[in-house]
Amino acid sequence: MKVDKLVDPSRVEIKLGEFGVAPATALTDIGMHALVQDFRRQTGLRMYPLAKEDVRKKLPEASYHVSRKIDGEFTVAAYRDGQIVTVNPGGSVRTGMPWQQDAAELFEKAGYKEAMIAGELYVAVDEDRRPRVHDVTSTVRQPQSKDDLDRIRFAAFDIVRLDEKLVDGTFDERWAKLTKIFPKEGKAHIVQAQQVSDSQGVHDLFEKWVEGEGAEGVVVRSDLAGLFKVKPQHTLDLVVVGFTESVDDRQGMLHDLLTAVVRRDGAMHLLCKVGGGFDDEQRRNLLSDLKDLVVESDYTEVNSDHVAYQMVRPEMVIEITCLDLVSQTTRGGPVNRMVVRWNNDESKYEILRRMPLASVISPQFVRIREDKRPHPDDVRIDQVADLVEVAQFDIDAGSMTLPKSEILRREVYTKQLKGANMVRKLVMWKTNKEQESEDYSAFVIHYTDFSPNRKEPLQRDIRVSNSQEQIEAMWVALKEANIKKGWSEA
Repeated sequence: MKVDKLVDPSRVEIKLGEFGVAPATALTDIGMHALVQDFRRQTGLRMYPLAKEDVRKKLPEASYHVSRKIDGEFTVAAYRDGQIVTVNPGGSVRTGMPWQQDAAELFEKAGYKEAMIAGELYVAVDEDRRPRVHDVTSTVRQPQSKDDLDRIRFAAFDIVRLDEKLVDGTFDERWAKLTKIFPKEGKAHIVQAQQVSDSQGVHDLFEKWVEGEGAEGVVVRSDLAGLFKVKPQHTLDLVVVGFTESVDDRQGMLHDLLTAVVRRDGAMHLLCKVGGGFDDEQRRNLLSDLKDLVVESDYTEVNSDHVAYQMVRPEMVIEITCLDLVSQTTRGGPVNRMVVRWNNDESKYEILRRMPLASVISPQFVRIREDKRPHPDDVRIDQVADLVEVAQFDIDAGSMTLPKSEILRREVYTKQLKGANMVRKLVMWKTNKEQESEDYSAFVIHYTDFSPNRKEPLQRDIRVSNSQEQIEAMWVALKEANIKKGWSEA
């Protein structure tokens, strides 16, 4: 199938047969990727997570559209004049999957020339288990056969754009349009859904689809009440690596805990902050116990009140519950968390690097696990990787090295004033790490100004950018502002 109306064919990397992938920069409509990211971000901001026991307590009385949640990859099917690709928030464009031909025919039959439809990409699996996002990732990354591609499905659940117009109005109106495009079954189909008259109906469908049939959860929509996600609660065992104390009238009580899972190599991968689920007695006792375990750390993190955590010896293991785990940002990037190593000889934490993990939604303390120790068997990272896709979770964090930086420019200038030698230095380098972690920009300028006659002799300035053109302009501006008459290049 041709895709030249949607993407530059020369930038499509063929993986198998007609199936290929391309970056979002290859799209002919450069705003399409941003539209996908914005839709995902806005949906995430509006969606409120609930546990099953909260459904009848917290859902307002109203009629609801309840859809079965599929554990797949969020993506948008983009169609134009008989051609179709998918675009996800992370910037991957895919074409040539068998279901896409079916979807293109559905759009043509419905009479649309252009459309962007939000849905879940998933892999049809055996009836004894439900689809998982891991299945999608492994299949589209490197399909082994035509059968692999034939098992990929697209389940539509909302409309982003139709005939180049953003679709507003009520969800019921959008759903009515979707049902006229997609069938209930097939390689490209509409997500399974049902209308209910009250919160009890939501509760009953959760029991049927999730508890009875093993679905990931349900998505609950109402134009009046809002957007909700109901999933089973997860239980995790985590090691406590830090704490903060409450302030003002709560002083003497624990504020929250900094927790981690243990990677297979024994490194601590920071996961979440736990501040709920404690009673006052537990807050007093935990604070007292943890103060006896305080140690040094090369890594520092702060809580929501900007108070730094006191790091503690990794001895205490706790059990928590949470409503959900999310391994991608709303823009489709990884959720990176710091990995630290416990140096037992020096009784301190050492920084390794940030690596992909997850965000934890509504973590709540349950109990201390006296029967568990902070090692890979009891507090394993697989607890998270079994629930959401976590890249590189089985890699030795300590063995990973970042690419070396490359010096692009270095200029040093000196000037004599009142018998003192002043120095100003500019250094520009390319980090070569921007693809490895969001913590790094592509380019950096470091400006140093040393003047021994000043109250503060040494002053520094740092400028960063992901654009070489912009960093070059910053260099010129810094140099013009600070290297004037009388300065000589050393």
